[in-house]
Amino acid sequence: MHDLDSRDPLALGQQLMSVLESGRRTATYKLATLLALLEFAVEHAPGERDAAVDVDLDDLAERVIALYWRQVRDLDGHYLKQTSQKVARIPDAVRDLKQVTSPSGDVTLEVARRRGGAKFLATRDLVRMTLVQQPLLRLQRVGSDLVHECFLYDDTWMRDNISAKAVADHGNALRLFPGVCFALARLSALLKPALQIAWVNDVRKLNHFLDQDVPDLPGHLFGIDRISLDRARVVLTAEFGQRCFYCDAAVSTGAHVDHVLPWSRVGIDGLANLVLACPRCNSNKSSLLPAPLHVFAALDRGRERLDALAQSIDWPCQFDRTAAAARGLYATQPTGTPIWNAVRDIHTTRSDFDWNEARGAASDWV
Repeated sequence: MHDLDSRDPLALGQQLMSVLESGRRTATYKLATLLALLEFAVEHAPGERDAAVDVDLDDLAERVIALYWRQVRDLDGHYLKQTSQKVARIPDAVRDLKQVTSPSGDVTLEVARRRGGAKFLATRDLVRMTLVQQPLLRLQRVGSDLVHECFLYDDTWMRDNISAKAVADHGNALRLFPGVCFALARLSALLKPALQIAWVNDVRKLNHFLDQDVPDLPGHLFGIDRISLDRARVVLTAEFGQRCFYCDAAVSTGAHVDHVLPWSRVGIDGLANLVLACPRCNSNKSSLLPAPLHVFAALDRGRERLDALAQSIDWPCQFDRTAAAARGLYATQPTGTPIWNAVRDIHTTRSDFDWNEARGAASDWV
């Protein structure tokens, strides 16, 4: 059943794109599930590339909720359809959670988790069960084919009417086949934009009022909420001064807030991954991975310090996620990947680069 050499990222990527291009999608759930798996793989890339890795289904459900968290906002007065079915179980549940936890305006999902309590847990349970009964069950199938090759994980225990007890009895987890997690992490930078484009196209098809003149649909679905980053800008300026994190140049009160690990690579908005940057460094760095020392310096600001700052503005810190994503990103980059050190100073990864050695040579930030 598992004949594909999943240790080969190219072969795995081709198989994934073949399934997505030839398979029938009645909802955006498959795309959300695969994007969540890519994000998980980056943050849990194994030290041994051929290792099998367990994916906690609660963790996966929270990542899917995070993907829809921004999208369930109205666009020009419309609640966007994400499925051709009458009931949109996942978006509807996320929208309901958002309305309960932030009735007077947007809050981050981490804040909603604290405020929501039992409501958040119930939403996560619903999303987890929907994932097992629908997209995870069908992610490796072409159309309505019942006989298919499992090349990511074993889905033979999943079914449409599976119970919560059966999922719990299975360890509330799925196991990625040997080599799959590492390959997905390596493929993430290539697959993520392709999946987002497919998602935008699906949403256009599902919402007939949308046309090419609708301003920035991709931005509505996947963009950064620049307004909400103003809160982070204020606290970063007050705590660390009006200096560019990268070149130490003076910046104005309207300085850019930059994601050290690029937003296009990992959607981590926590304060541990945010710094002030001058326009020159911010635009030149763009979506390139920074030199590892920049990540070390960002985390060297201190977990307790960043936690306290984040709490003061009701914002996530995500220190551990930033550290895990950094390790996964650098450990899985192919030789020759561009690495941004400073303006007009771009290096490439070496064949002998070792993330753990680089971390050990830096200050003790974990």
